[in-house]
Amino acid sequence: MKTVTLIIDNKKVTAPAGTNLLWAALDNGIYIPNLCAMKDKPEPAASCRLCFVEVEGYDPPVTACTEPVREGMVVNTKSPVALRLAKTAFELLMATHALDCAQCLVNKNCELQNIARHLRISLKPKRFRKLLHDLPVDDSHPEITYDPNKCVLCARCIWECRQRGIGILGFAHRGFERVVTTFGDEPMEKLGCGQCVECVSVCPTGAFVFKTGKKK
Repeated sequence: MKTVTLIIDNKKVTAPAGTNLLWAALDNGIYIPNLCAMKDKPEPAASCRLCFVEVEGYDPPVTACTEPVREGMVVNTKSPVALRLAKTAFELLMATHALDCAQCLVNKNCELQNIARHLRISLKPKRFRKLLHDLPVDDSHPEITYDPNKCVLCARCIWECRQRGIGILGFAHRGFERVVTTFGDEPMEKLGCGQCVECVSVCPTGAFVFKTGKKK
């Protein structure tokens, strides 16, 4: 397969032609904040708006998950403009997130904590008013618990569920009311959710967790 050479944060890297910039960076040890990206998913969702970068010759910044690499590309993941966009997206996200790290079963294994650390920003930003959903927790499954209040709407679980031919998860409603749920808001176990528990494996936060508290 043909490879291209590019510069990311002053580091020369190579990647297969056609690779999204996000994966080219991550595969070469260069972290770019992201929540909704999945390497095996053919079309990126680009919904979290956290992976903004600046590319030389481009205006304005672009999302790294949607930008294919090209020969000679020069990328800056830490420019003031790109970081400001990522920080604003993160602050908006955390304004609707039920933060409870001390009691969360994925504490210290959560992508939100990684992102906050990378952006040097608090998990409790104060720029936007806090708006919480206070949705019921689905504890019906024998192995896992789903807390929609900790969901970041990345849709990873939806894609994985459909890939495995189960398809009980999906989006409902719009705007602030948007939520990942089952058809008719029925409990997962009632709809025949099996034992694959891949929703836990792909969840970047504590929305889907094992009841035993074991790590993903």
